Amino acid sequence: MHPTRTAQRLRRNLKPMLLTLLAAAALAAGCDYQVQPMESRQVSFQDQEFTVVSLDLRRESLSLHWRNPDSGQPFGDIQSLREWGAANGKRLMFAANAGIYDQAGAPLGLYVENGKTLVSLNLFHGNPAAGNFSIRPNGVFAIYPDGHAAVRTSTDFKADGKAADWATQSGPMLVIDGQINPQFVDDSTSTRWRSGVCAHGPYQVLFVVSESPVNFHTFASLFRDKLGCRDALYLDGSISQFYIDGTGYTGAPTFMVKPYAGIFAVFANQ
Repeated sequence: MHPTRTAQRLRRNLKPMLLTLLAAAALAAGCDYQVQPMESRQVSFQDQEFTVVSLDLRRESLSLHWRNPDSGQPFGDIQSLREWGAANGKRLMFAANAGIYDQAGAPLGLYVENGKTLVSLNLFHGNPAAGNFSIRPNGVFAIYPDGHAAVRTSTDFKADGKAADWATQSGPMLVIDGQINPQFVDDSTSTRWRSGVCAHGPYQVLFVVSESPVNFHTFASLFRDKLGCRDALYLDGSISQFYIDGTGYTGAPTFMVKPYAGIFAVFANQ
């Protein structure tokens, strides 16, 4: 056979084979993605390192936990929640502190768990004892009955009048309608380990924790400029940690972590 014709035939045969292999690889990757309860990655921004956890609420169930339903006592820490889950046939895949709490160890603002409002919306202004919570505006992260999530300022959340299945109030807002909270100072020397959350889309939630102390302005800029969030909410500071199955804990050093009032969680059945 003529060499040129042979080469042409090989190319014709090779093309569909490559397409088949690529399709199979894409399908395998898609199937693998389907079984993952989340995605986590490391992000560098302004010479700082952050852990970003992305959840698709159409595939993953994000919940809030404050008290152990068996004992009525607060879980307090991620390990206790993890052990409770294991005892009930659930494997903890992801967990994060869920916002600011008061001196009695209760959520400082709105807290809704499985459709039940356990703490009411807190619109009190100017309380210096509330610390970061009193930096205006503060806000609410909520998941609604149709499964979509949103971050709203506390006043906007109240004006909306929509009941949530899961919600936590914290503060301050980091990004408001695409603008960094004007209370933040670009070159502030007040740095802490920090965690926050945004609803990047109706069903995509991004949780972020810093791997070293960072100021509010840099943290807010990360959400807006790197992650593309139009609204983002601060969760807490030096006590902030994430638990990621297969990786362990990330964020603030363990010795700095104090009991949590609420904990975000993603469980998978064992």
